[in-house]
Amino acid sequence: MTKSKKLDFRPNDYVVYPAHGVGQIISIEEQEVAGITLELFVISFEKDKMTLRVPTNKATEVGMRSLSSPDVISQAMKTLKGKAKVKRAMWSRRAQEYEQKINSGDLISIAEVVRDLHRTDDQREQSYSERQLYEAALERLTREVAAVGGSDEIEAAKQVDNVLTSRAA
Repeated sequence: MTKSKKLDFRPNDYVVYPAHGVGQIISIEEQEVAGITLELFVISFEKDKMTLRVPTNKATEVGMRSLSSPDVISQAMKTLKGKAKVKRAMWSRRAQEYEQKINSGDLISIAEVVRDLHRTDDQREQSYSERQLYEAALERLTREVAAVGGSDEIEAAKQVDNVLTSRAA
């Protein structure tokens, strides 16, 4: 079996898996699946109480990446400060786009979703589906900000919230 581009992730590294956000590699193990021996990254998502096994040779194909650099974090914060860009398309279409951005694993795209769906107290109420998407994007963003900054999620959430509220002022 040929190995496609293999990433140099090691146990205890934090990684971003597009569909689940920030997780930590617990180990690299070999497992036999359908008569083929596969080398797998075992990734733990502590918050979701979930363990994921990703073949090492497929990690780049599925979009697994290491944590963003501090530059990308500051770029995401700049994105949050921007003006919300809400398209006039139907909600179902916009919701689909937001979902794709969240699951892309790209921090800037996730920040765009948070920016576009953020509501201040004086704005109209969010629908249930808007709230769900907003919270999913916000959680992904704060987890990565926390992991990169070495802080806890509460601190990261305050940092993101401060940026969002400063924008409204």
